[in-house]
Formats: sequence, C-alpha cells, structure tokens
Amino acid sequence: MKKQDAAWIYAALLKRYPDATQSPEIVARGPPFEVLVLTILSAQTTDRAVLKVKKPLFARYPTPEKLARARQADVEKIIRSLGYYHAKARNIIAASRTVTEEFGGRVPETMAELLTLPGVGRKTANIVLYHAHGRNEGIAVDTHVRRLAQRIGFSDTDNVSVIEKDLMAAFPREQWGDLTDLLIAHGRATCDAKRPQCDLCPITRYCRYYREGRVAA
Repeated sequence: MKKQDAAWIYAALLKRYPDATQSPEIVARGPPFEVLVLTILSAQTTDRAVLKVKKPLFARYPTPEKLARARQADVEKIIRSLGYYHAKARNIIAASRTVTEEFGGRVPETMAELLTLPGVGRKTANIVLYHAHGRNEGIAVDTHVRRLAQRIGFSDTDNVSVIEKDLMAAFPREQWGDLTDLLIAHGRATCDAKRPQCDLCPITRYCRYYREGRVAA
C-alpha cells in the first residue's frame, strides 16, 4: 500500500476515534511496573476484567520486589477471574523477579531487555515501551491489528512479525504507538471479525476487503 494511502487511512481513523490515542484505561496513569503487569494480564482478556483485579492486586503487591516474593496460589486467588490465570500468575511473579534481580527494580526501557522478562513478547514489549516510556520501537500486533492489517491490505501474511514490519514500513515512527490503539478501536467498533459493518466504515475507499466484495450479506 502506498504511504499516502496509509496516511489518509490514519487521518480518517483518528477523526473517527479521537479518544483512542489516549492511554487505554488499563495502562493509564500508572508507573511502568503497573503497565507491565497489566499488559501481561490483558492477553486474551477484556480490559474490563483486568480493571477489576487491578486494585486488589497492586494493593497487596505494589512493587516488583513484593510481587517477586509472592506465592503463586495467593496471586491466583486475586486474578482467578481472568483467562489463563495460572500462567499469568506465574509470569507476573517471574517477570517481577527478573525486574528486581536483573534490573534493580526498574522496568527495562529497551526492546531487547524487555524480551528477557517471562511472559513478555514483542506485542507486550511494544505496549510497555510506548505507554510506560513514551518510546516507539515497533507496533503491537494483537488480534484486531492483525485482522485489520490483512483486510485493509497492509499485509498479506498471518505472521505477526511480518505484519509488524509491513505496518512499520507504511507509517512514520511517530504514529506507531497510536496506530495500534486506532486499529484496535476500529476493530472493536466497526470491523468486527465475523460481521464487519462496512456501511459504517470511514475507510472503505482504501480497503481491500471491501473492494473485493467480501462483505458479509
């Protein structure tokens, strides 16, 4: 896709979802440690569900040092309502231990260092870097971003690493963090996985899915 077309799409989505580029509530107004933990917990779980466990979790474990020493069973009791809570409890404890032992209690500020933390892949690292440290190192590709990148025509693969590179090539660095939030907002509100509302979409002019007539009847 041409960069001028990508720029038009970005502008159209920003106009439709002007609040999407504000920090999502689950990672807003919190220190990097909270952003890291909440992002790990948010995988395959709604933001609303994560927000319900945020207060009790950090009331008991407000620092990496305290969470690093937690018993997994105790953490599981707090986050039990979340999907995959066994693995998530194990990961946030292990990540806190690594932050404490290897980084002096500070959440890393580079992609390479973040990827050494248990439970952290590029998607999580990109979110933490942007929302906790204000750094655009890449684009977080979740299920919404992957679906829209394929439908709109930014990428022709199902490989999230390649999709990220395709999106990074299409948009300027300063837009990478906000692009994730805009695509997620559009995926939730309009470009649904099963029944996309193309009649309400502001970017059909440049959408491959729409042009090819694959709109659900």
